[in-house]
Amino acid sequence: MLDIGPVEYVVIAFPGNRFKGEIVPELKRLVDNGIVRILDLTFVKKDADGTTSHVELQMLDPEEASLFLEVDGEVGGLFSDEDLDLIAQELVPNSSAALLAWENTWAAPMVQAVAGAGGLVVAHERIPAPVVALALEAAAAAAAEAEA
Repeated sequence: MLDIGPVEYVVIAFPGNRFKGEIVPELKRLVDNGIVRILDLTFVKKDADGTTSHVELQMLDPEEASLFLEVDGEVGGLFSDEDLDLIAQELVPNSSAALLAWENTWAAPMVQAVAGAGGLVVAHERIPAPVVALALEAAAAAAAEAEA
């Protein structure tokens, strides 16, 4: 039986290479509460001249890596060089991105239940929060208009 939840990834861009670590406390909270398990965290950078580089968390300089010391995870190796190169190509000059892969540990029991019932997940997609917010606003406006 499967004992892993769905795995997701996100690419978070930082124009001007301005990553300051504000995301880390929330990431730590999610991990500490067993909601997610970090599987990989990698950073991609594009200099002003367009030169790109990427580095895994464990290879950051000690000052940068210290931001993540309190975040538990099994970091490393899921993103290929090809994945990282594709992300780097999309970055604007003088920017960086964090690539984060996590397991939704909260969903592992559902995965097990579906498998136990002989079911197969045939579609699963994450809808970005801004898209949902716009859809909810439009629905509320339509409902208000219908009531008027």
